[in-house]
Amino acid sequence: IGGIAMLLHLRRGAFFVPSRRNDVARMLSFLDIKEGKKIVDLGSGDGRLLIALAEAGAEAHGYEHNPILVWQSRRTIKKRGLEARAFVHYRNFWKEDFSSFDAVVLYGIPYIMPKLEAKLRRELRPGTRVVSNAFTFPTWEPVEKVHRVYLYQI
Repeated sequence: IGGIAMLLHLRRGAFFVPSRRNDVARMLSFLDIKEGKKIVDLGSGDGRLLIALAEAGAEAHGYEHNPILVWQSRRTIKKRGLEARAFVHYRNFWKEDFSSFDAVVLYGIPYIMPKLEAKLRRELRPGTRVVSNAFTFPTWEPVEKVHRVYLYQI
């Protein structure tokens, strides 16, 4: 899988780096998850954060461009019985509208952050939380930071 993932990276974008367990816990702590809250994971990878969101009670949607990781995520979601709460979309998140989401989580990469900041600024409602693992947005000031996880509020 490693070689295939690298080939997909060369053709389609960022390669997969999973969030650390501690970072997943930090991200969840920033979200104030309540039953039915709708949260999107941009670049959901192997689904670990998406699954944690669903297990905490959220309706979790992930966007992932790597078909192997989409398959792996869907398999794990099914295995855990979370098909009614966790959804993985094999689509380009740049073409999606996130205005219906209560929160956004991501483990981005530096070169996308300016463009992503502009997209989220246009689409998100006031009060929407954005949690970023490791990378900051160029002009937004985080409301809170723990280790390398940043909370922003629109």
